[in-house]
Amino acid sequence: MPESKGRKKDDYVPPERTDRKPVKIGSAPWVAPLMVALFIIGLIYIVTFYIAGNDIPIMRDLNPLVNVIIGFAFITGGFVVATRWK
Repeated sequence: MPESKGRKKDDYVPPERTDRKPVKIGSAPWVAPLMVALFIIGLIYIVTFYIAGNDIPIMRDLNPLVNVIIGFAFITGGFVVATRWK
């Protein structure tokens, strides 16, 4: 039986794109320092409240629970910023 002549196809060559931009990998440079700063500020606030809270006028005027919530708010802010870190 004779062999059939198949159609000759050219190999597929995708069109070249010149409008591509490089992908930026990693996080913004301000994310890690802000995250660490918020953690440290929250920790320092809570430790300062427990050590010298009665001597500091602003801390003395606030409810003790409010002072702890302020410290944990800074720490929580650090965790929120940490979600942007890659």
